[in-house]
Amino acid sequence: MGASPQTPANAAALARPRMRSYLALVGTLVLLGYAIERLNIDLERLVGMLGRIGTVLTDRYLPPNYEHILQPDYLHSVLETLEMTWFATVIGLLLAVPLAWLSAGNLTPSPRLLRPVARLVIMGVRAVHEMIWAIILVSLVGFGMLAGSLALVCFCVGFAGKLFSESLEAIDPGPIEALRASGAGSLQVFWFAALPQVRQTWAGISIYSIDAVFRAATVVGFFGAGGMGWFLRQSTQLVASHDVAAIVLSIMLVVIVSELASTWLRHRLDQSPA
Repeated sequence: MGASPQTPANAAALARPRMRSYLALVGTLVLLGYAIERLNIDLERLVGMLGRIGTVLTDRYLPPNYEHILQPDYLHSVLETLEMTWFATVIGLLLAVPLAWLSAGNLTPSPRLLRPVARLVIMGVRAVHEMIWAIILVSLVGFGMLAGSLALVCFCVGFAGKLFSESLEAIDPGPIEALRASGAGSLQVFWFAALPQVRQTWAGISIYSIDAVFRAATVVGFFGAGGMGWFLRQSTQLVASHDVAAIVLSIMLVVIVSELASTWLRHRLDQSPA
């Protein structure tokens, strides 16, 4: 059979999505121009600033003081950051699992009561940046690792809880309906019908959560929550630019290593049988 003839109706139907795309692009550009105008962003000054970056780095930050980051105290802070990351990720994931189950519309045992509460908790901890959590918790429990660990737990709960919940709502409803028809309870449906379908997805999310929490852990100490960020804050306050450069480079190095490790783990997970 030949191709169907191009009618005016077909042409109009094909043109509508294209017109909507053009209008969306134009609207985005208009809003961008409006934002630049309202925020009084001087684009010429921005271009000039890019040209001064090399001079500022050379005059103030180079060469980095590598001896500063080889001190035992700083190396201990790196270990503290790793410990905070592991603690916050484990506790955060353990809290995110029941919250995700309760907030998933297709699985929650209480759509009218527990689901709104669980969703409110996930959205609430996600709405506040981990740095702000660190500031709030430092004022509540004082300076140190406890405030940083709790701030990272809040971050992990919001991050993993949302992804866990969305993956539960996207599963095949067939096994769920079959178990419910046989008289299984809500927890049994979650354990035997939902969890096997999201097991591999949740494992990937958990690995990514470790990576995301570690990135946040490297800087929450800047607000008094311990770890590598605490040394960064001290050097910044003392205007020790060469020390700051060495600390920033060490943070970048550790984050890169973490990224490579998480990428390798996710690759192994993708190759493993479901």
